[in-house]
Amino acid sequence: MSESQLIYLLAFVVYLLAMVAVSWSVSRWQRSSDDFLLAGRKVPLLLTLGTTVATMVGTGSSMGAVGFAYQHAWAGALYGIGGALGILLLAWLFAPARKQAFATMSEELASYVGNKAIVKKLLAVLIYAASIGWLGAHLIGGGMYLSWLTGLDETSAKLLIGIGLAIYVSLGGYSAVVWTDSIQAIILFVGFLLMAYFAIDFIGGWQALDDNKIAASNGLLSYQSIGLLPAFSMSLAILVGVLATPSFRQRIYSAHSVKSIRVSFVISGVLYLGFSLIPAVIGICAYLLNDQLNNPAFAFPYIALNTLPVAVGGFILLAGISATLSSASSDAIAGVSVLVSDIFRWLRKADIAAEKQLLSSRLAMLATVFTALILALLSNDIIGYITKMVSVVLAGLCIMGLLGRFWSGYTWQGSLATLLGGSVAAVIVSANSAWLNYFGNPIIPALLSALVLGVVVSLLGKSDVKDTTQQQVIS
Repeated sequence: MSESQLIYLLAFVVYLLAMVAVSWSVSRWQRSSDDFLLAGRKVPLLLTLGTTVATMVGTGSSMGAVGFAYQHAWAGALYGIGGALGILLLAWLFAPARKQAFATMSEELASYVGNKAIVKKLLAVLIYAASIGWLGAHLIGGGMYLSWLTGLDETSAKLLIGIGLAIYVSLGGYSAVVWTDSIQAIILFVGFLLMAYFAIDFIGGWQALDDNKIAASNGLLSYQSIGLLPAFSMSLAILVGVLATPSFRQRIYSAHSVKSIRVSFVISGVLYLGFSLIPAVIGICAYLLNDQLNNPAFAFPYIALNTLPVAVGGFILLAGISATLSSASSDAIAGVSVLVSDIFRWLRKADIAAEKQLLSSRLAMLATVFTALILALLSNDIIGYITKMVSVVLAGLCIMGLLGRFWSGYTWQGSLATLLGGSVAAVIVSANSAWLNYFGNPIIPALLSALVLGVVVSLLGKSDVKDTTQQQVIS
């Protein structure tokens, strides 16, 4: 391990200890799982904004989008464009869910179809799986990044990040997440801007950036490099990921008011749209410096190691780790909320005793993080991991949320068809290389299948009479 790598490793350890200290300081007032998982439903606008921005500028942006830009130049901005549109739609369509005092996304979606028990159970399993999937993606990206910068092997790097995350999130819960995310949002925004500035300067200026062979003649956002339909699919997959990812719903349920959610989401969307070009710039610069990287995901740490002074590089390390940990912590909380509030209650057929709620939530957090860590140890492809997981798990959740929110004729049988149709279509397309190359990823067939089957089954099937005392209608 070189001297600079040792400095980077020490910087990460100090940073991680600081996050643990913040988590410990906010953990002292927690008394229940509601405090742990939803911060008492009193998160103010600025903290909602901070945690939303930090999660959006996460592993997909720092590792995935930069790696995608390394391969396809300005197409790396597609990730940010999809995410920005997704958070703006979420603010418009689903922020009113805050009025209903939901605790989990499965509770919200089940309410649209009469709280049918089988639907709520299936939703709980799918949403927990989605949270595990997102968490695993962040651990993959963070581990690869830390490995490159410090010289640790990838397995050790993933373990170090996973164990550190488990400690500080288990201590402080969602209150710690919103505070640490807000701190991390500042670090990562400044860090990414510094990295882009130094990278452009290192290659000889903006003209050199724009003249590279994969950016110069491939059309708007370099769509010809990957194809128009795959480019659209890429942005759509990220948009769907935001609309249906449980961690973003967690911000709605925990926020102080509907107004604070909408304002924070709109500001986040505008900021993220502007930010979308930064990963593309970094990826193109990495390609110009070295077009022979074995793994495109290494483009981000390659820039950090080869264009920055050690002191600035240490700050960039914190920015990249902030991106990973901010996203991972939010997905961990969302997963544990479903595990404690829905799955435990379903399996035990009773609520957890009040005096055991906090301990149960912390134990569930440890189990969730380590499950995701095991999955992360088995994969290294971030963008592929995310888009496949989104298509298989989240496409049906996205369509179910939209149909349930806006169509009174949607039935619980239709919701089952929606969830099944989205997953089956995604698996079929993923298994057929010709179809996968044509679409770019399975999200379009998955969404269409989920939509058509949900509508057809709802129209043809015999609708149950919904219990108006249970049905939650968001106005």
